[in-house]
Amino acid sequence: MPRSVNAVASKARRKKIMKETKGQFGRRKNVWTVAKNAYEKGQVYAYRDRRVKKRNFRALWIQRINAAARLYDMSYSVFMGKLHAKNIEISRKVLADLAVNNPEAFKAIVDAVR
Repeated sequence: MPRSVNAVASKARRKKIMKETKGQFGRRKNVWTVAKNAYEKGQVYAYRDRRVKKRNFRALWIQRINAAARLYDMSYSVFMGKLHAKNIEISRKVLADLAVNNPEAFKAIVDAVR
């Protein structure tokens, strides 16, 4: 009995990955095994960095809040401690945006926690 292989599905699978690696440098774009490894590694990085992005943004927001709070002689930790003590629930993302784009509103929040 002849050996049965599903060439249509195999070719489609390869074609999909080769399309994804189009535009990469060297053999990554046209050699199947290298392209497959490059694609898989890229997927690993993408998965990891979706989580890292959240950490980076939180760190950026904290730096911005700290810089803005220090204009009013208050450190980040003291400012956040007083916010929590006064039960003012406002996210770091919103606080950072206020600090950059609306300094008057941020000053009002600082005055409220003093």
